[in-house]
Amino acid sequence: MTVYLVGAGPGDPGLLTLRGAEVLSRAEVVVHDRLADASLLDLAPPAAVRIDVGKAPGGPVRQDDITDVLVARGLTGAAVVRLKGGDPFVFGRGGEEALALAAAGVPFEIVPGVTSAVAVPAYAGVPVTHRGMSASFTVVTGHTRLAVEADVNWEALAQVGGTVVVLMGVAHRDLISRRLMDGGMPPSTPAVAVQWGTRPEQHTVRTTLAGLADAPIAPPATMVIGAVAGLDLAWYANRPLLGRRVVVTRAPGQASQLSTRLRDLGARPVEVPAIALAPPSDGGAALAAAVGALGDDAYDWAVFTSANAVHAVFELVRDARSFGRASVAAIGPGTADALAARGVVADLVPARSIAESLLEAFPDPPAPGSRVLLPRAKIAREVLPDGLRGAGWDLDVVEAYQTVPATPDPALLDAAASADAICFTSASTVTNYLAAAGASRLPPVVASIGPVTTAAATAAGVAVTVEAAEHTIAGLVDALSGALAPSG
Repeated sequence: MTVYLVGAGPGDPGLLTLRGAEVLSRAEVVVHDRLADASLLDLAPPAAVRIDVGKAPGGPVRQDDITDVLVARGLTGAAVVRLKGGDPFVFGRGGEEALALAAAGVPFEIVPGVTSAVAVPAYAGVPVTHRGMSASFTVVTGHTRLAVEADVNWEALAQVGGTVVVLMGVAHRDLISRRLMDGGMPPSTPAVAVQWGTRPEQHTVRTTLAGLADAPIAPPATMVIGAVAGLDLAWYANRPLLGRRVVVTRAPGQASQLSTRLRDLGARPVEVPAIALAPPSDGGAALAAAVGALGDDAYDWAVFTSANAVHAVFELVRDARSFGRASVAAIGPGTADALAARGVVADLVPARSIAESLLEAFPDPPAPGSRVLLPRAKIAREVLPDGLRGAGWDLDVVEAYQTVPATPDPALLDAAASADAICFTSASTVTNYLAAAGASRLPPVVASIGPVTTAAATAAGVAVTVEAAEHTIAGLVDALSGALAPSG
């Protein structure tokens, strides 16, 4: 097998390359550092071994020890991914790791990453080149005093012109700025330092070359010096939820849609699953029998009240033809989208994503004995089954999956307690999260996806700050954005 030296980019998980995601998806071992976004580890198979070799400033992990891990794991024949912040070959010591692997006879592949030298200025609205201002840029490291004092001719660099991008130079910015000025760079030259670039915590400090030494900057930061640093083409900083931390309580495997939407608005999702999905208690026997009857035209309607039920049914059917003559109803847009992704267009989607609205829109049975299949969670509200039976339908309620309590990591619960907001997407997420964390440790803003979820929160003594007007993930994010948007 191969050791893949993968550049994870500077922080935003969306900057991982397609090739990087591909090799992560089949990794058996992932060796990662602290600058690789933790969510990227979820791209690896659950069974993959994850080894943290994060080298925080002053940290104990030596590069030789990291290289030894790569060689040892590579010699076993496992598929090993070395996940590195930025690009492996831009001050990432990927060259040293590749040399050691080659010497040991271990095959390797370099998967380039987006370097912070370019991405971080871009996220801060600073182009490293700009017509009429800078025709070149130079990337240098200020990581060690030796690099600053001996390895880089700063005075000559000042004469080159263009843009100077300094990585890992916060601790030595006083010496760097003095030497650039000694080389003739004007003290008034614009300078920008971007901390935690491309992440929700991104913070930009604008100053001049002369003011760089005293500017309030902490690592990790990318410093940009030159005329282009005077430009402010802000876009990332304008995202409405930038820097906000939002707790996502959905089950593992379901959280990605909500987390992705939150990241798109600049938020930092804190995923604390309150529920997990489990197979039906009978092993799926009843569902398999019902799906077989569906294909034999035994049902007039198949009614889906969640995307989870759609997924469970489609584990058992070949394609949309297995629905026979049955019409299909979906409780809301999210469920309808899950059906559409499998080639089934819902015949009925009510105006509101609740059982009561579906009942109002549902037709009367065309004849005695007309049947409805309702695959759903083991435990659910009885409003829909009772209403359908009351309207004269013969109804088969079939367990498609179970929703069971999850056991959140105590460290995640601690992180969630200090977040800005929490999103509840079902009554079960409310009940189970409160059982694990307690109502006293909720963030100040509580967002609910709809009235059923709100009712569960209210019954538990939790005040809901905002409820989604459209009871979907998109509607929930819109409501949350309004609640967290800066006033004025």
